[in-house]
Amino acid sequence: MIRIGLGHDTHRLADGGPLILGGLEIPHDKHLVGHSDADALMHAITDALLGAVNLPDIGQLFPNTDEENKDRPSSEFLQLAYQKVLAEGWTLINLDCVIHTQRPKLADLKSLMQIRIAELLHVSPEDIGIKAKTGESVGSIGREEAIEVQCVCLLRRA
Repeated sequence: MIRIGLGHDTHRLADGGPLILGGLEIPHDKHLVGHSDADALMHAITDALLGAVNLPDIGQLFPNTDEENKDRPSSEFLQLAYQKVLAEGWTLINLDCVIHTQRPKLADLKSLMQIRIAELLHVSPEDIGIKAKTGESVGSIGREEAIEVQCVCLLRRA
C-alpha cells in the first residue's frame, strides 16, 4: 500500500541574512520571517509527510503560539514528524520539492539540501528531488517578497 502527501509553505522575506533553507544557512541579504527559523522547505516536507498519513499538520503539532518553537530549527520539526510517520507504519519512498525564489539562485546548493534532508530522514539523497524556479520577476516571488515551496511525498507501508 502506498500514500501520497502534499505540502506547501510560504514565508515573507525581510532584509538581513542569513537565509535558512533546506537546513542550510545560505549567505543572502534577506531572511525568511517566521516564529521558528522559517525554513519553508523543511515546513513543506513536514506537512507532506504528515498529510500522507492523515496526521495533524505542522501548525497543529508545532504552533507558533508556543514559545518552545521560537527560533527552533525546522529540522527538528521534520525529524519529530517523520518519527510519527514511522510509528504509524510508513516509510518514505521519495520526495519531490519545488522552491520558488527569485533570489538566491540555488543550482549549486540543491545537492547539499538533498544530502541534509536525506540525513534527517535516513534515506538516500537520490530519494530527495529538489528543483528551484524563479518568479520571472512576477508576483511576490518575482519581487523578492517571499519564498514559496511545494513538496509531494510517496510513502509505503513498512
